Amino acid sequence: MNQSPVVSEDFKPLPALRGLGKLADVRPVVVIDSREQTPLVFARLQSERGILTTGDYSFSGGEETFSIERKSVGDLVGCVVGENRERFFRELHRLRGYRFKRLLIVGSREQIEAGDYHSNVKPKAVLATLAALEVRFDVPCVFAPSPKDAARQIESWAYWFAREIVCAANELARGCVE
Repeated sequence: MNQSPVVSEDFKPLPALRGLGKLADVRPVVVIDSREQTPLVFARLQSERGILTTGDYSFSGGEETFSIERKSVGDLVGCVVGENRERFFRELHRLRGYRFKRLLIVGSREQIEAGDYHSNVKPKAVLATLAALEVRFDVPCVFAPSPKDAARQIESWAYWFAREIVCAANELARGCVE
């Protein structure tokens, strides 16, 4: 025997799901952490400065689920063995709680393999540390050959991640009773 569910007046409509059609023409806005000293330049999405709990880049509304930590090859090498190692590891540890997180390295693996950085650290040690970081902190490491490519990659990730959130909200809205 199927019974229709009783709609209770105790549960008001979910305000966040009203008017999803208004989202049709919006794009995510990249948030650049205010502590970022040389921010990337974004050409396809708007950006704004803000305070992020962790990481250097996110998008407005996704700050608690989406975070990108950016390092140049030189910065990365300094964080692997230098005085910033513990702070860097704490940063990566905080990223573990994010649904989407990346360590975006501006440079190339070949640059590391060639030892093209200002340090006596062996390339094998840097690459082994990267592999260990991916496993230990569940943070994929991605290379971008230039700052322009890094900015384009962040824009792409922000767009597709935000799109998935909107699609999930639309699915949820379709399953709700008005």
